[in-house]
Amino acid sequence: MKIFTANQIYQADKFTIEKQQIPSDSLMERAATQLFEWIHSRLQGAEVTIQLFCGIGNNGGDGIALARLLKEANYNIKVHVVNYSEKRSKDFLLNLERLKDRKIWPEFLNDDCEMPEISPNDIIVDAIFGIGLNRAPSDWVGKLIEHINASQAFVLSVDIPSGLPSNQLPWNPAHVIRASYVLSFQVPKLVFFLPETGVYQNQWELLDIGLDGEFLAKEAVEFEFMTKLDVQPIYRPRLKFSHKGSYGHAVIVGGSHGKVGAVQMAADACLTVGSGLVTAFVPDCGYHSLQTALPEVMVITDEEDDRITEVKIPFKPDAVGIGMGLGTNEETVQAFEKFLKEIDFPVVIDADGLNILSQHPNLLKEVPKQSILTPHPKELERLVGEWKDDFDKLKKAKAFGAKHDIILVIKGAHTITLYGGRGYVNSTGNPGMATAGSGDVLTGMITGLMAMGYTPIQSAVFGVFLHGLAGDIGAAIESYDALKATTLIKNIGKAYMELFKSPEPEEGKGA
Repeated sequence: MKIFTANQIYQADKFTIEKQQIPSDSLMERAATQLFEWIHSRLQGAEVTIQLFCGIGNNGGDGIALARLLKEANYNIKVHVVNYSEKRSKDFLLNLERLKDRKIWPEFLNDDCEMPEISPNDIIVDAIFGIGLNRAPSDWVGKLIEHINASQAFVLSVDIPSGLPSNQLPWNPAHVIRASYVLSFQVPKLVFFLPETGVYQNQWELLDIGLDGEFLAKEAVEFEFMTKLDVQPIYRPRLKFSHKGSYGHAVIVGGSHGKVGAVQMAADACLTVGSGLVTAFVPDCGYHSLQTALPEVMVITDEEDDRITEVKIPFKPDAVGIGMGLGTNEETVQAFEKFLKEIDFPVVIDADGLNILSQHPNLLKEVPKQSILTPHPKELERLVGEWKDDFDKLKKAKAFGAKHDIILVIKGAHTITLYGGRGYVNSTGNPGMATAGSGDVLTGMITGLMAMGYTPIQSAVFGVFLHGLAGDIGAAIESYDALKATTLIKNIGKAYMELFKSPEPEEGKGA
């Protein structure tokens, strides 16, 4: 699912209006109708006060048109026009006249007015600002937003929370609507998925307003939101006459005294995701525990008992994941450097492998092209340097990836995979996955997919999606709080099955 910029959405509006030969207010009516149907399907005429706060641009016009539809359905409404400018959009004025024609008189709010009374039992529709916001709200509008946020009422934002720009951090965090729910038109916005801006909405949903499909399909974008429909085509079904050699031999390299469990989880995940053969390369201290815990996994050990001093793989593997529990001992660093210089295909690097690269940046030139690095935010910062905000973080990460021709998997609530000027935002996962070993499992899964023949970028994007989906399945059983990394591994198979599971029929409807 493509993520469009504000300018691209405006272009989509314009293209749709011209191609379909409709007046611009028709799109506003479509938007209002979709908003109304979403609300009405849930409230079913319930006796509740709906307070609509509408700006004087097109976002406000959506709200004004919605107010008319709600009143026609006999809902109790209060309409407030947030009069922050003398300029008004044409379609806002048109819908304002339509509202007045039905004897519905909004209250105009100005900088000298008292704040309207809001009950915690009311429903607020926030239609003050849209995606075109390019400067800070006036102080009095900011105070109104603070007043709405403090009301404890359910707040439904139209397209985007008011006060939140679509391409940068807000000017004043207190002057941004904290939306209970956002109904966004046609496509999601990047700000929904970044840690510093995603906090302004609790949940979001898309409403189809009929923007031209040809434009949406052809327009190139920088970011995509990866849903089940987007990753289904990546999956490769197993063939009847295949054998274990058909699905590759993966090697997981890592471990040190007290940290062999990281390799165990990665190797287990690698095997469970589908790699035909898996070998773990660990210090000698990990031999018995791995042989006991994972009888399906072969084990090669270093000569040293508590650390890795040389990576000797007596065959050519199809994929290698390295770094989990590895440590940064000087001999281990030298072994890591030698490994990078000898390997001639993309590898997956995590944990201490990333720490070694940040401590010895000269080694970055030895990392094979299209290798996959899987940093959490602190590891990323050590690699690319400090950033001023999430947008700057993405800019620096993209530049770093392009310079070294590597794939970056930036782990987080919406893990973002970057490569070739494109960003892939993950749709699966939950807070329960913020637990020890979760990253080790991800590295194992990505390594296993690479061994099976998926391309590096396919392995990263597909692995991240399956990882999050396994976490969602596990959390539904175990809860967020009790979710463990090993639970993710147990649910990889269910995640595969969920990929092609038909949705449950709605109550009262046939399958």
